[in-house]
Amino acid sequence: MKVLKLLFTYGQMNPSNIASRLKVNYRLALTNLELLEKETILEKRSCGRKRFFRFANTNKAQATLQILEEWERE
Repeated sequence: MKVLKLLFTYGQMNPSNIASRLKVNYRLALTNLELLEKETILEKRSCGRKRFFRFANTNKAQATLQILEEWERE
C-alpha cells in the first residue's frame, strides 16, 4: 500500500527512489513493484538502464486509483 501511495503522489518513480523513501532495501521494493506489474496495476517504462513504474491503464489500476483518492479525502 505504501508503494501505491507513493506512486499516487508522484506519478512515476524508480525502484531506488521508492526503496529510499520507504527505508527498505532495493530488492524488496523491486519485488513489490514487479508483483504489482504482474497484476496489471503498474506498468514499467525503461529509459536506458533506469526503470520507472507508474499506474497502468487497466481496470485494476483505475479501481486502485479510485480507492487511493477516497483514502486521501478522509
